[in-house]
Amino acid sequence: MSPSPGGLDGVLPLLVCPHCRLELSRPEPAVLACVSGHRFDVARQGYVALLGPGARTDTGDSADMVAARVDLLGSGAYAPIVDAVVQAVRGSTGDGGAVVELGAGTGYYLGACVGAVPGSTGLAIDSSRYASRRAAAVHRRVGAVLADAWSALPVRDSCADVVLSVFAPRTPSEIHRILTPGGRLVCVTPRPGHLAELRDVVPLLAVDAGKQDALVGAFAGLLEPVGSTQVEYRMELTGPQVGALIRMGPTARHLDVATVAATSRAARAVTVSVTCTVLQRPTR
Repeated sequence: MSPSPGGLDGVLPLLVCPHCRLELSRPEPAVLACVSGHRFDVARQGYVALLGPGARTDTGDSADMVAARVDLLGSGAYAPIVDAVVQAVRGSTGDGGAVVELGAGTGYYLGACVGAVPGSTGLAIDSSRYASRRAAAVHRRVGAVLADAWSALPVRDSCADVVLSVFAPRTPSEIHRILTPGGRLVCVTPRPGHLAELRDVVPLLAVDAGKQDALVGAFAGLLEPVGSTQVEYRMELTGPQVGALIRMGPTARHLDVATVAATSRAARAVTVSVTCTVLQRPTR
């Protein structure tokens, strides 16, 4: 049986071949191809891998990390963050715009944004095939691509009205390249107090107090800051939710099963503290 097209047809005009940078078409239901003869199989779950020379996927989320992310985000624990992201996207694009999320994971934030902006199209880019499977099904107007966010993106120049980066890697030059003139980056970064209570239990990475300034500085000469919103609240988590929160992050790669299991036995209050920053590509 041919794979369901999902949202790939909708995002096809945004994509280019990762090898020759030419436009892609869909000559067969299960194939994307360029005129140079490069062909890419569409997975039965609806996503496509567009991996160019030197692309890496070994840093992508594992199946367990993705499952943990689904569990925690599905509980509504990060709902205030997604609300802030949706409001920023609504203020950054009109109806029918293209929203590209880098490090999209399961597509939780992108799906909410596309659902809130009539006629918009969402492109989810992630280096995990497990995450891409989920993102391909998050919304009928979202298409998912497996690609390396640290490499040249398989995306046309000046085609994205909004780029999302929520706790995700970002390459300033590539974001500038794919944004339309006047297009905006909506970026969520942690503040020093984010998940502070868990640092007493597991070795989470510390958050630099100058992270916000570093973000703006990284885009100097490319994008201009136009606004920011701080989101801070405490969430009461059950033991399993605490475990899911730990398992879904990059720290999970360095923790043994026993440590995660022990941490998951106790409920606790955890602080969420992030900044949602909006930067704009100049029109000139």
